[in-house]
Amino acid sequence: MTEQDLTTLSFEQAMEELELVVRSLETGKIKLDDAVSAYEKGVKLKQICEEKLAQAKAKIDILVLDKNNTPVKMESFDDKLES
Repeated sequence: MTEQDLTTLSFEQAMEELELVVRSLETGKIKLDDAVSAYEKGVKLKQICEEKLAQAKAKIDILVLDKNNTPVKMESFDDKLES
């Protein structure tokens, strides 16, 4: 799978691929060159997962409604965490 292919994966697909990489490295039964390649792929998959999580987090907003359930304003999820 090329680096371009990796970037098209969904978060869930990238996590599954990352889990496979980790499992293969944990066995210790792969050649050194293959282990290095797998590690590089794992690093890229981790980065992709982190980016997708950051994008999702940026989209999470808390909608504040008035008594008539009409949207009044949007507040950042991070702002609510700090309160």
